[in-house]
Amino acid sequence: MLAPITLQRLEGLVLLVAGLVGFAESGLSWWWFAGLLLVPDISMAGYLLRPSTGALIYNAGHNLLGPALLLAWFWIGAPTFVLAFGSTWLAHIGMDRVFGYGLKFADSFNHTHLGEIGRFRGR
Repeated sequence: MLAPITLQRLEGLVLLVAGLVGFAESGLSWWWFAGLLLVPDISMAGYLLRPSTGALIYNAGHNLLGPALLLAWFWIGAPTFVLAFGSTWLAHIGMDRVFGYGLKFADSFNHTHLGEIGRFRGR
């Protein structure tokens, strides 16, 4: 049986692949994907103020609600670029989850819902 953290990281991989497939379906140039992939990390700027503010802003940019809303909007008729943006955002979150960068707790950037960053041992 796989450990919970391993399962969560595999879920991140699924999100990353889904984001890549969604972006490919958008038909936009992969340069857009490359340019947008790290945009959600701007939310880390909140850590310049204090950890609790950083966690709040980071979590706003790294939870699945935003990409899900964009993808739902596309599904009901939004333009194709919405699919590209939502898919790229989804891929970013998946990529972060694969590497252990989960949603943050207010005490420290390293304290995530996936455990402490840098302490992954498959548990």
